[in-house]
Amino acid sequence: MPHVICEPCIGVKDRSCQEVCPVECIYDAGEQLYIHPDECIDCGACVPACPVNAIYPEEDVPEPWRVYVERNRVWAHTLANVHVLENPA
Repeated sequence: MPHVICEPCIGVKDRSCQEVCPVECIYDAGEQLYIHPDECIDCGACVPACPVNAIYPEEDVPEPWRVYVERNRVWAHTLANVHVLENPA
């Protein structure tokens, strides 16, 4: 199961999670970051790196934030990868 970035990320976007992600599956949607579920390898490196505790394994997303499972999927498929934007070829 992939990891999901939830509501506490909104307005924060610390990017510590991006720095530790070994597969660069973190995407920027403007007000928050999202994890691309097809690229996430479920390593969990992003979880302790998040200073606002916004990242959960998909199966552990708290009920009030379950909508973020689908939001991560939708947004990640339509956004440019954060790493690609910051490291142009």
